[in-house]
Amino acid sequence: MGSPSQDKPQIICLGAMLWDVIGHSPVDLRPGEDVAGRIHQRPGGVALNVALALVRHGLAPSIISAVGRDAPGEALVQETERLGVTTDWLWRDGPLPTDLYMAIEDPRGLVAAIADAHGLEAAGPSVLFPFQDGRIGSDNAPWQGILVVDGNLTIDTLEIVARAPSLARADLRVVPASPDKAARLVPLLDHPRAIFHINLAEAEALAGHDLPDAHAAAEAVLRLGAARVIVTDGARPAADAARDAPTIGLCPPAVIARHVTGAGDAFLAAHLAAELQAASREDALARAIAAAAAHVSAMPLQGKDLA
Repeated sequence: MGSPSQDKPQIICLGAMLWDVIGHSPVDLRPGEDVAGRIHQRPGGVALNVALALVRHGLAPSIISAVGRDAPGEALVQETERLGVTTDWLWRDGPLPTDLYMAIEDPRGLVAAIADAHGLEAAGPSVLFPFQDGRIGSDNAPWQGILVVDGNLTIDTLEIVARAPSLARADLRVVPASPDKAARLVPLLDHPRAIFHINLAEAEALAGHDLPDAHAAAEAVLRLGAARVIVTDGARPAADAARDAPTIGLCPPAVIARHVTGAGDAFLAAHLAAELQAASREDALARAIAAAAAHVSAMPLQGKDLA
């Protein structure tokens, strides 16, 4: 049997939890160049990045993901708990090592990145067991709360999230993770309780064609069946489109971009925190833009320095 409802998590981030290894070059990079810089390792992954940002907003999120039982996995779980995210419902029975994300950034932004999320993909729908076996919810007692869902999950898993009776009362915040994974989110497009947080490239991947700006992109995804869509476009205006409501847009402030990895996750967390405080759509968008701007203009986040 599950715990009493008051003991169950109210915000769960579902998706990637891994180690981020981020290399920062102080100069613009060209293919094949070898330069001096800084390399940092820290807990990451879309779902975990959002969860950690929510903690900084004073919230108490949990994470559901797949983490290996290897030494990096043990260290990742311990550090995640230390940072304030509950890890009670992780899936840790897979044969693969803990997932890893590697990125290189220069003053212009992200140069290249590789995400090794094979552990999460191998877990597949198994990560959803806590929603089905009574620990968090079941078909007869659906869990009610906010579920942040990222596109690193397999399409089979996302299809279950979209249709499972155990999640029928959940409010979804959906984030693709990357343009090449945006198509995985199609099963969630017509979910009546889902808000999509995407960038312009991800919106174009969902729509199947180029789009001129965030305003057009948000409305294009709305026409695909989504109830609400929030689109960012780097330093250009962001937009929030919702059914039966006017589309709104705001322009980010001009900042010096020092690192971009995790900016979208900071945006989502700030937006969610604002709406939990009953902020208007305009105010929530403004707070999210400010959080993303602060993230990209700050010095690299704390983590183990490897260089």
